[in-house]
Amino acid sequence: MATSTVAARAPAAMYVAAGRKPGQKLIESLSLHFFVILGAFIMAFPFLWMVLTSFKDSSQAFLIPPKWIPNPWALDNYPRSLQALPFDIGYFNSFYISLIVVGSTLITASMAAYAFAKIKFPGREVVFLLFLATMMVPYQVTIIPLFLIMKALGWVDTHLAIIVPPALFNAFAVFLLRQFIRGIPKELEEAAMIDGCNRFRTYWQIILPLLVPAMSALGIFLFLNSWNSFFVPLIFLNSPELFTVPLMLNQFRGQYTVDWTLLMAGSAIAVIPVLVVYILGQRKIIEGITLTGLTGR
Repeated sequence: MATSTVAARAPAAMYVAAGRKPGQKLIESLSLHFFVILGAFIMAFPFLWMVLTSFKDSSQAFLIPPKWIPNPWALDNYPRSLQALPFDIGYFNSFYISLIVVGSTLITASMAAYAFAKIKFPGREVVFLLFLATMMVPYQVTIIPLFLIMKALGWVDTHLAIIVPPALFNAFAVFLLRQFIRGIPKELEEAAMIDGCNRFRTYWQIILPLLVPAMSALGIFLFLNSWNSFFVPLIFLNSPELFTVPLMLNQFRGQYTVDWTLLMAGSAIAVIPVLVVYILGQRKIIEGITLTGLTGR
């Protein structure tokens, strides 16, 4: 009986020793969950409003006070939005552009990251700092020089203008992969060199397979960024048959009015691939970012 009494008092004694009341942990947990749920609701609210508006007719979209639940439900908004614009072309363009950008960026960024992490050359740290400094320059500042270069190459109004630049240069991707590569033991690289591997073979057969977790997370980020890109395609593309999904959605804006219900329906359709990619890859994102943070030195 005495033993059970001591055991029952042990948790309370631990809280007292730590200067915390027994109910304090419960209050902290409830408070934390409250703010997390509130933050999640605030972030999810625009998406919820978009989905509900996509089922309304034009007369219900901007009622004051707002009418959250559509009545009646305008189920024909989705077929109408798909028929109003050639979304099949937009989906195809977005998919193949995103896949090419992701694949090529992962290769070029991993090569540059390997060089910055493992190959010693004069001025390496200075060059890397300058490389990172480009992340602080707004893209709008460099868009005019980039447009002039693309025009000189004859790539304006072609998909090359929105594929080649991000595929060849992505400072964030290089930084993320470099942090991961720096955590790979140098003994693996030395063993490969002893076995007769040159730099490229060491990168291809030793380093690249170890980069799979980080590259999986990075690939998802790159896909989402490319799929949602609006500013760059807007600058470089003029022909409707070359438009991506964001530019297709922009066509719902008329000169004087905007068909908000069809725009919301089209936006809901456009976000489906993004949600699927994120849901399927969220574990890879967490794993890749965690490993990158743990191994970076």
